[in-house]
Amino acid sequence: MDSSSTRRQATRQKLYEAAVTLIAEQGFSATTVDEIAERAGVAKGTVYYNFASKTVLFEELLRHGVGLLTASLQASADDTEKRGGTKVEALDAMIRAGLVFIDRYPAFTQLYVAELWRTNRAWQSTLLVVRQQAVAVVETVLREAIDNGELSAEIDIPLTAAALVGMVLVAALDWQAFQRERSIDDVHAALSRLLHGRVSGRG
Repeated sequence: MDSSSTRRQATRQKLYEAAVTLIAEQGFSATTVDEIAERAGVAKGTVYYNFASKTVLFEELLRHGVGLLTASLQASADDTEKRGGTKVEALDAMIRAGLVFIDRYPAFTQLYVAELWRTNRAWQSTLLVVRQQAVAVVETVLREAIDNGELSAEIDIPLTAAALVGMVLVAALDWQAFQRERSIDDVHAALSRLLHGRVSGRG
């Protein structure tokens, strides 16, 4: 990557970070391009040079953030496979990867979860696409776990994958908001027990 491309990537990253922080603080409608530029430390024209509008910036922010999450989930699954781990171990590693991501990007996660509930946004179709990309990584591992006999063939793969992703998102946001005294290891251990079915007191 040449120096100009590197600079542009760095500028876009600053704009993403400024936008996600401001929008998390005061909402999309109340956040102006001027404020985003000021928070990012760039000229207003720089925002429009990189993104045609505030809406386009937010749409690309969703792509960027969920893309990072998806890559993190995939990397954790790949690393488990390289170590010779099981598919259930890969799912467990993905839970931790999701928690690490949310701990690093809490403002983005809050925005992402909030936007999932809105259906009247210009970027709704983009949000559905990027959400499916993240869930598809989990679906693949579930399917492989069923194929090799680790999990029951009765599992509904799309719904279970969505439930696992949702569990991590909601539990992590609750941790961030109300249980900050807990470590990431505590949260991961609790979710891991759910994954492994160790909450009934049997076995």
